[in-house]
Amino acid sequence: MTQGGPLKILIIEDETKAASYLRQGLSEEGFVVDIAENGEDGLHLARTSDYDLIILDVMLPRRDGWSVISELRRTGRQMPVLFLTARDGVQDRVKGLELGADDYLVKPFAFSELLARVRSILRRGPTRQPETLRIADLELDLLRHRAARSGRRLDLTPKEFLLLSLLTRRAGEVLSRTLIAEQVWDMNFDSDTNVVDVHMRRLRSKVDDPFDQKLIHTVRGVGYVLESRS
Repeated sequence: MTQGGPLKILIIEDETKAASYLRQGLSEEGFVVDIAENGEDGLHLARTSDYDLIILDVMLPRRDGWSVISELRRTGRQMPVLFLTARDGVQDRVKGLELGADDYLVKPFAFSELLARVRSILRRGPTRQPETLRIADLELDLLRHRAARSGRRLDLTPKEFLLLSLLTRRAGEVLSRTLIAEQVWDMNFDSDTNVVDVHMRRLRSKVDDPFDQKLIHTVRGVGYVLESRS
């Protein structure tokens, strides 16, 4: 289970186009996504890294999905698994669930349904993170990607929600622009870029400007911190 950062998903899928489509969609929803193109590499990643969910195809090179989940469960790895496969027979669904999968979705699929199932699995996961974070009158629903202050819904973009959730998970800790860029954009920005500052201004206009109490604070020369200051 990942601690203190965005939820991590491993996609084990040999169709490059499908894997890229899933990565883009899930990344836009705030998840960190890794991809393995065959069962052997996928099993290695699942054994050596902490994932909150695995999306697993059945028909894979080098090791099929049945074998991957069987080996994970045999060795005590209990992270949730969602089968995503073109195999639509009832016996396939039953086999997947009996091997320890949490859900089974047949291709072709609607991304909205996949996302709903992912969130449902994460919500009921045995070692899930807190679903809600609260600082002062700010409340974040991590699974539904909703934020509110004093009960008033905040209209945030997916990137703004990811930025706010990072600040909230690490409330009271000063986060540098470099760290924010790495965590939220999953890349290293040049030190002279103002992309973090631009997004932070937009976030503040929604989170702080309409309210008397300010929660997002600039630490000059360092970065930003979210905390309640009386």
